[in-house]
Amino acid sequence: MVGDAGKARSASTCEAPACGSLPTAEALDGAPAEVRGDISTRLSDLHCHLDFAGNARELACGLADCGTECLSVTVSPRGFERAAELLAAYGNVRVGLGLHPWWVSDGRCGEAEVARFEQLAAGARFIGEVGLDFGARHVATCETQLAAFDRVAASCAQGGKVLSIHAVRSAGDVLDALERRHCLEGNACIFHWFSGTSEELKRAVGLGCFFSVGERMLASRRGRAYAQAIPAARLLLETDLPDEGTPRAASCDLEASLQRAAALLADVRGERLDGLIAETSATLLARGARASN
Repeated sequence: MVGDAGKARSASTCEAPACGSLPTAEALDGAPAEVRGDISTRLSDLHCHLDFAGNARELACGLADCGTECLSVTVSPRGFERAAELLAAYGNVRVGLGLHPWWVSDGRCGEAEVARFEQLAAGARFIGEVGLDFGARHVATCETQLAAFDRVAASCAQGGKVLSIHAVRSAGDVLDALERRHCLEGNACIFHWFSGTSEELKRAVGLGCFFSVGERMLASRRGRAYAQAIPAARLLLETDLPDEGTPRAASCDLEASLQRAAALLADVRGERLDGLIAETSATLLARGARASN
């Protein structure tokens, strides 16, 4: 989900002044086991919005110095093109091509943007944030959203992609579209902050989906129950930060959120899963949809 535009997090003094570097995704493909092992000890953020911060490059740089890789999702094709250029120099950041249902719902992403998404999807390895939102504020545009998301799923049918998916009161419809367009075959589909029914969760697990879990999801009873039920090998961590309109963000805030989520997840599951989650994350970020379900 995207934070309210008015919510801003102030930068703190822990923001790294100098930028380290991580291997690129391409460099990690086929890397020696000792290199892969080093990467796999680090927590990764599988759903964040670095471009929402006014200091996105500084934020990416600070995360690199912490050894943190991330999937920074966008909300529109135009936003993706800006973010991809802005963050191109940072090997620890993958930028997702987005078509957020809220932007579709309120008309900010109309036919031109959907068509642009289709054009860009052919060359995009990471897709997000995409999906459906049938909550009270957006359900009136469900048909428009369904039409747009069907085109998103069709654009990804060739496989080889990682998708970060928003689904509010619509998980079943999301899965229907993914199945209808054969989008689950050869792609890694990640439900961000899953909030559907228990039956929808079972269905998504059965179809091989992954799930990114953050401290906000884990603050609810249902979120904790789902985090306990999801197979450990399908779990990922997320922050969903910074909030939209943040003037300056601090990398340590994202790091702290990841650490809190990992600790909460350990409490729910009765064991630390950091290593397994880090390995799953590194495989998805480095090798796209070639990750094993």
